[in-house]
Amino acid sequence: MFDHVVFGVSDYAAARDFFIKALEPLGVAVVSEGPLGVELCRPNSQSSLCIRRVEEKATHLHLAFTAENRKQVQDFYRAALEAGGKDNGAPGLRPQYHANYYAAFVTGPDGHNIEAVCHEPEA
Repeated sequence: MFDHVVFGVSDYAAARDFFIKALEPLGVAVVSEGPLGVELCRPNSQSSLCIRRVEEKATHLHLAFTAENRKQVQDFYRAALEAGGKDNGAPGLRPQYHANYYAAFVTGPDGHNIEAVCHEPEA
């Protein structure tokens, strides 16, 4: 649905490091970086996440990333916490959304709610 998402962060270095480490288990990596910020993407994907340097306080967002399986959700959660994120919901089923909604949530450096979600049944 989205081609790219762009948002500003108040501490660029901290946010850059957090997102690179937290999203690595999902196959996301830096595709370009310049004076405005960094662009992250999965290989062969048309969708990207762009993190920009801004002076003002960033507006809180909820960003949900697709995981191919439940292990990727667990790996994302572990990597995000190790990268400095704060727990906002450990990996697990969220049946209030649907029977196979398996997700984990962390709060990132600017207070953004970052989620990894798998919609597939357990293998």
